[in-house]
Amino acid sequence: MDEITQDVENKHTIPAIDRMMQVLEALEHNNGTGLTIRELADLLDLPRTAVYRILNTLQRHDMVYRDKAGAYSLGRRLLALASHVASRANDFDIAAFSQPFLERLSTDLGEGVKLSVIDDEGIIVVAAAQGRREYALTVKPGQRMPIHASAASKLLLSYMEPEMLNQWLAEPLPAYTSKTITDPKRLRAEFTRIRRLGWAQDKGESAPSICAFAAPVFFKEGKLAAAVSVPFLAGAEPSRMEEIRMAAIETARAMTNAMPA
Repeated sequence: MDEITQDVENKHTIPAIDRMMQVLEALEHNNGTGLTIRELADLLDLPRTAVYRILNTLQRHDMVYRDKAGAYSLGRRLLALASHVASRANDFDIAAFSQPFLERLSTDLGEGVKLSVIDDEGIIVVAAAQGRREYALTVKPGQRMPIHASAASKLLLSYMEPEMLNQWLAEPLPAYTSKTITDPKRLRAEFTRIRRLGWAQDKGESAPSICAFAAPVFFKEGKLAAAVSVPFLAGAEPSRMEEIRMAAIETARAMTNAMPA
């Protein structure tokens, strides 16, 4: 970029926001361990008072989190913002589209329900509805899910193009419970089964006490759009599990049928 172009751009920017972005980028590249005001000031060569004011403002908006030791890390609000970015593929806000369906499903079952998509970083929840049933699990947009160990995750991977799937399965796959499938060959067999059945199940693979069912939502042209899933506590009666499974499938089908061209 030449000096004239740089000068023009500088006239139309806000230095305080530039400094704020420097702070956020420093926290982003710190691997989540957190940085103190002193460390950020030294790293960015900024006055401590300026760094303090920036962090104080960001904390007010839940954009950063301060732990008991005084170290700052990225805040939960960023996850919610990121979820809306992920949901705007092809200029279509699938989160807004899906919300009424999720609310209806949550009301019918009393369980928390969610809609998940896959992006460059993995599985992210882009929309959710809270359940009113006793012991209903809390769900919220912005949650990151294990790439291979939840009903929604397995369903999304099962419809992925082979080249992309190979990349995800080439990474080490951690075991979250004794039921987590970590062997790529077994996972591929599971994905084939999911595509054949048209739904996926988590039998305590992401957390020992949590089970779930997930069903696929498709765009009009037949491409997978997202996964509707219903997590619930392990130990549910078979009849209750079947009720949840069928409700997830029916909701996903209704969303697919209502999907705009």
